[in-house]
Amino acid sequence: MTDARTPADVPVDTVTIFDTSLRDGEQSPGCSMSAPQKLRFAHALAELGVDVIEAGFPASSKADFDGVRAIARDVSGATIAMLARCVDADIEACARALDGSARPRIHVFISTSPLHREHKLGLDRAQVLERAVAGVALARHYVDDVEFSAEDALRTEPDFLVEVCSAAIAAGARTLNLPDTVGVTTPAEIRALFEHLRAHVVDADRAVFSAHCHDDLGLAVANSLAAIEGGARQVECTVNGIGERAGNAALEELVMALNVRRAWYGVGTRIDTRRLVPTSRLLARITGMHVQRNKAVVGQNAFAHESGIHQHGMLKHRGTYEIMRPEDVGWAQSQMVLGRHSGRAAIADRLRTLGLAVDEAQLNGVFAAFKALAEKKREVFDADLEALVLGTDARAARGWRLLRAHVSTGVAEDSLPTASVQLLAPDGTRVSEAAVGDGPVHALFAALARATGLRVDVDQYHVSSVTTGDDAQGQASVTARVDGIEHTGSGTSTDILEASALAWLEIANRAQRVRSAAPEREVVVA
Repeated sequence: MTDARTPADVPVDTVTIFDTSLRDGEQSPGCSMSAPQKLRFAHALAELGVDVIEAGFPASSKADFDGVRAIARDVSGATIAMLARCVDADIEACARALDGSARPRIHVFISTSPLHREHKLGLDRAQVLERAVAGVALARHYVDDVEFSAEDALRTEPDFLVEVCSAAIAAGARTLNLPDTVGVTTPAEIRALFEHLRAHVVDADRAVFSAHCHDDLGLAVANSLAAIEGGARQVECTVNGIGERAGNAALEELVMALNVRRAWYGVGTRIDTRRLVPTSRLLARITGMHVQRNKAVVGQNAFAHESGIHQHGMLKHRGTYEIMRPEDVGWAQSQMVLGRHSGRAAIADRLRTLGLAVDEAQLNGVFAAFKALAEKKREVFDADLEALVLGTDARAARGWRLLRAHVSTGVAEDSLPTASVQLLAPDGTRVSEAAVGDGPVHALFAALARATGLRVDVDQYHVSSVTTGDDAQGQASVTARVDGIEHTGSGTSTDILEASALAWLEIANRAQRVRSAAPEREVVVA
């Protein structure tokens, strides 16, 4: 049976994806994870299709040792690597932590650049070479899969790199990693280095050459791709590009560059790209370090279009302004953001999605009113469009209305969040329902779903303050799918749970209107 992670057209020459989010990434300020969180994310990386998961640095602390040991024993489907200095105690800690792993790797490193040799280690070239060989040999005593890294390789003399790498292979290293530890190199420079090493290292064909690039100059992904052009067949990277200082090469960007430009690079990966966005979001939730909106591939704006020219092109053919399908990386679909730059075609398309049938004359009037509104608001929402078409506040239109709601929750171990609601149905009858949930909002949404009989799959839920002070109004925003169609809803109240219920009901009413209009709706798109 074909591996579902691997597209049928992946070339035979495949780049190994070595993820170091749990080691290098977790070392960055603000990204520390607990042992259970690291285990959960390790499972997510395995499901993503990562080849090698660097779980951590077991010698650094007992907590880290226990955490990485749990990963080694519990996570399958990927090689589990542990990092160690070329120090006996570090390597032995890795061996103990890896005990029970089906696919263990020990990753040893030592600094090789003149700057590090003098100021960090206080060793000369011969001493560094001796320690490197001893470290690889000891690691090979415990496991067959040993990786050697020459820290600060890009600032190391090329002839010494050749000597160290040749000695590491002779001592038993299967992978040679050349880190751009301080993110100082350029694509042309790193490509030339890999070509030089592959041509001059003794028995180079017995090892996989690997790149580990930092993003201090914003070149980590570009440098990693150049290393691949130079012969690297393993790349070390992190989800969302987290890592020391400016971070590491971003896994999602690297993988999609190889995917989209496969004809150029001639290599592929085993990553299930459809899991890129869910994995990115999981990491953001665990660390609290959110992704910038304009981040490539996984940023909220990566597949969002506001410009009228772009929206018109997208409605004609998505290839006009998108080089990837959002579904292929884990997004539900492209987004047409309605704002001052949006055009008539985008408004017509959104009205059709909302089930609001208008003729060409009506569309002209709605578009003129939309343009006036867009000058006053940063973003125009579905409720605003509905108000423009209906001539009144959308919430006053016939639909489900919230009469009362009661939510109970607590922090006790045996507490169970519950919610009860009473709604006024579109036909004027009153409907009451109750439900339990994982939290107060989850319970509230479950009660609303039971009362309306609608299945609403919530994708995003966001709460923000729209005023200041103790009596500030809160705005709840919900993005959800009903019958495969994405809708957004918002609600405002001094009670954030009431605001959440209003946002959910706005989506329910919009979905009901789409259902009733589906057989007859028609929009003229000019």
